[in-house]
Amino acid sequence: MGESITEGTILNWLVNEGDTFEEGDIILEVATDKVDNEVPAPASGTLVRTLFKAKDVVPVGEVLAILEVSEEINSSKKENVIQSDSEESQIKKKTVKRPKSTQSVSTSTSFSTSNSNTFFSPLIIKIAKEHHISFEELARIPATGNEGRLRKSDVFNYIEEGRPYKFAQPVTQDPTAYRIPQLTFDKGKGKVIEMDRMRQMIADHMVYSKHTSPHVTAYVEADLTNMVNWRNANKKAFQEKYGERLTFTPLFVEAVAQAVKDFPNINASVDGNNIIVKEDINIGMATALPSGNLIVPVVKNADTKDLKTLAENVNELANKARENKLAGDDIKGSTFTISNVGTFGSVMGTPIINQPEVAILALGIIKKRPEVIETEKGDEIAIRSIMYLSLSFDHRVVDGFLGGSFVRRVADYFEQFDINRKI
Repeated sequence: MGESITEGTILNWLVNEGDTFEEGDIILEVATDKVDNEVPAPASGTLVRTLFKAKDVVPVGEVLAILEVSEEINSSKKENVIQSDSEESQIKKKTVKRPKSTQSVSTSTSFSTSNSNTFFSPLIIKIAKEHHISFEELARIPATGNEGRLRKSDVFNYIEEGRPYKFAQPVTQDPTAYRIPQLTFDKGKGKVIEMDRMRQMIADHMVYSKHTSPHVTAYVEADLTNMVNWRNANKKAFQEKYGERLTFTPLFVEAVAQAVKDFPNINASVDGNNIIVKEDINIGMATALPSGNLIVPVVKNADTKDLKTLAENVNELANKARENKLAGDDIKGSTFTISNVGTFGSVMGTPIINQPEVAILALGIIKKRPEVIETEKGDEIAIRSIMYLSLSFDHRVVDGFLGGSFVRRVADYFEQFDINRKI
């Protein structure tokens, strides 16, 4: 599943217990982060037993199913297993039992408890440790998961609400005793659409990012007239010479990568009290999928590539995204992200940082408008192609000087584009 992947979600079993299959047949679909993966059969045989159900979240290394290899492949019918990378996993689901508290949480307390499951997932435990949430407090958080399980989004929503049950006290007969008010809101009536898995993950990631990073946004405008004119004049010749469409995206990636080299501290992530400045410059491109969901394919080592290679990479990733063919390696490893909100006609945007990065750049629509420019004859009004750039940055580690200087440098590279550049 990739070095950075620690767990996956089983989307669907395509073979039932007792069914036979051929080598290479797809047995199940597994989702990791934002990419769905098909798991093929390692040999022909029979599915003896599945150890997890659809929608279960399984750590990397767990055994998923027991297979019996057919006689044509192995006369002894020895059992084989579908595993993740680890060979030493035990056939059991990793769960964390709730410790018994000396002070039980009864149904007569002033808070509502809807998560009736007897364990918390390792991910929930990790989040709770990071935010210093006790097991007793976790038990008070309303849960929306399968069979009353607590989901990641439940915990982040609870944190976003200010942890209202943190100091909850049992209800007593004393009418003056402290109680937490049970607030309800009128959500209105209308068509109910259940979030798909990817939308749930995007929602969780966005809430987590806003909770983790204090967002500040800086704005500049750039005159892209030279770049626009050069691209319009050369896009046909570029495609004839290299067989690649010349969009604005590789030109943007090229300028952003150069600005990142000038201000390397913008190419970083936060680890506790440490700032990790990345050696590689990998530019993520926020891209809309046919479903309307968002994904971020990555141009690796963008600062080392010429325009032809950047155009190849950008076009390949965009095509894969449109066809839902992005692989795990295509969407991991980004160190800085750009979001071309101008594609949808937006003048500017205030993007949410793609964790664990510390900044994200939104590029608005390129719009022609009259501008006052300085010429040899003095000030004149001319029609220019103008774009707004907006940089959201993590104010824990990026101050206004760095954020403002970086976005201004990107704008400078856009404006100083060489109109005589050769393809």
